[in-house]
Amino acid sequence: MTRLDECYERGLLRKVGASIEKALLSIAQAREWLKEAGYDCDAGAPRSAFMAAYMGYFHAARAVLYRDGVREKSHYCVGVYLESYGEKGLLEDEWILQFDHMRGLRQND
Repeated sequence: MTRLDECYERGLLRKVGASIEKALLSIAQAREWLKEAGYDCDAGAPRSAFMAAYMGYFHAARAVLYRDGVREKSHYCVGVYLESYGEKGLLEDEWILQFDHMRGLRQND
């Protein structure tokens, strides 16, 4: 069984109706979080800047899931889902690795 299959089996990912509308809203949220990360960085708050930047990454990734009709209950499984895109050649490995790296740093904080 693959890690992606495990995410579905454990209910951490589930099929829902695909929604371009929700995907676009998630992209808008990603942009807002990244803007906030810039403000935090300018204010000398690197931890807050990092958390806001991570949330930007998360919402951008979540947009892919919404578009595909997948709902998440685990940040880890979002990364696993992105890996399936990499395996199909639809997403460069650097983006998947960056998401996982940031997720790991967030988890350790």
